[in-house]
Amino acid sequence: MNRILLGIFAVVLLFTIGHALQCYNCDLGLASLCITTKITCKTGEQCFSGKGKAVGFVPITQKGCLADAECNKVSNVTFGDNHAVYTTNRTCCNQDLCNSSPRLAAPALLPLTVATISASLLMSRTLV
Repeated sequence: MNRILLGIFAVVLLFTIGHALQCYNCDLGLASLCITTKITCKTGEQCFSGKGKAVGFVPITQKGCLADAECNKVSNVTFGDNHAVYTTNRTCCNQDLCNSSPRLAAPALLPLTVATISASLLMSRTLV
């Protein structure tokens, strides 16, 4: 019995060690428009989502893998004579695909729900 439990523990341990973190990746997006792909992070990296401003007012988005030491920090990207091109606040998480884009907020779902119910009632009266 002990051998079976030890064997199960060893298999679980191997799967845990061999599991690499998967994240969404987007090098640079405008506002919430960020075309993503899936990537696998290296050891010592976490998923991150970055939001910031380019040239002081254009909203930008980034996603990907980031070294643990760089997590939850503000990053400045400069060009030429140290002129700031954009600044991002990078927030990290450590679960597969945890840096996904935000879901629709509840207030945005209310008009959609009302419209769907209204259309359903209208269709049911028309078909009867």
